[in-house]
Amino acid sequence: MLTRRLGKDGPEVSAIGMGTMLLSISGRPPEDQARATLEAALEAEITFFDTADAYCTDESDFNHNERLVGDALAGWGSDDIVIATKCGCKRPGGAWTVDGHPDYLRAAAHKSLEALNTETIDVLQLHAPDSRVTFADSVGALAKLRQEGKVRHVGLSNVSVKQIEEARKIVPIVSVQNRWNPEDRRPETDGVLAYCKRHDIAFLPYSPFGGSRGAPFLDRLGKIGKQARRRGVSSHRMIIAYMLAKNPVVIPIPGARRPESISDCAAACEMDLSPDDVQIIEGAFPNG
Repeated sequence: MLTRRLGKDGPEVSAIGMGTMLLSISGRPPEDQARATLEAALEAEITFFDTADAYCTDESDFNHNERLVGDALAGWGSDDIVIATKCGCKRPGGAWTVDGHPDYLRAAAHKSLEALNTETIDVLQLHAPDSRVTFADSVGALAKLRQEGKVRHVGLSNVSVKQIEEARKIVPIVSVQNRWNPEDRRPETDGVLAYCKRHDIAFLPYSPFGGSRGAPFLDRLGKIGKQARRRGVSSHRMIIAYMLAKNPVVIPIPGARRPESISDCAAACEMDLSPDDVQIIEGAFPNG
């Protein structure tokens, strides 16, 4: 498996990670299937896993994904595994809300430590900025947790270039997790992807296939399916390979509910795409 680094000073991880949200939200698979999917990722040499305390069905189920991932990966017994989690979102009645208050973030981090059954969180990311709270205060809470040894590295999610710059004045940032897929290419136009490359910050594109609604329709989006068939691969694998070839700081984190899905995505590392290939694939995107 190809490897990449989380930031300048972060750990080296598999160039393709796994987003684990689908294993815990509404429509999640049975637990034995979820565990089999995580094991398939490990067998494919994936060492980077992205979770969050809010990956659950509602507030009664909070930390479900962290408990699942922490328990399953601990049984594998590998020191190379890196788990990134997020705090700052709530799930009242199954809805998604934001809470970036420092006191809440601190309490949430301690619950994540318990759910993951660890003394130190590998990477803790602010799930989203809270417009009711000063951004620097939210980031400062994560910085303090790092100073206390509760967190090794800090990351951000759903942020702008301005917010990344502000955060870096407070604490080293190793990762930025924003939405990026064939239909939503904002990181290419808002400067975030270029900024991450310039400053050696890992960019973790979530929803690389457009989310649970977009994934089944990839073969019908533009000419993506045709390009994938020409290469004898799935559309999903081709998009992950494209993301890897597009920018050296990108670490895609595709989600999966089945072992076969994550195994297929992991195989994208075997595709060696040239700059011309990247242009051809981009031309097959919906707005290409």
